[in-house]
Amino acid sequence: MQTCETEHHPYVGLWVTADGHVRHELLPNGRYDEARGTRESAYQGRYEVEGNYIRYWDDTGFTADGTFRDGVLYHGGMVLYRQ
Repeated sequence: MQTCETEHHPYVGLWVTADGHVRHELLPNGRYDEARGTRESAYQGRYEVEGNYIRYWDDTGFTADGTFRDGVLYHGGMVLYRQ
């Protein structure tokens, strides 16, 4: 897997649930910053992308994964849209 090291990677940027409660920003340096509700930077960590598959490791050691399909990110039971 490779980290997204360029801001031109198609998945870098802000992903948001339809209700705006979860805001998940994939940064160009392979890190992410996730806000939930009024809590900014609720979770932070790193990610790697291979094809349309994404894997996350937060700074506490929790892991998760997801997939990008048709411009939508499916992650941890959530559906996130590109902002």
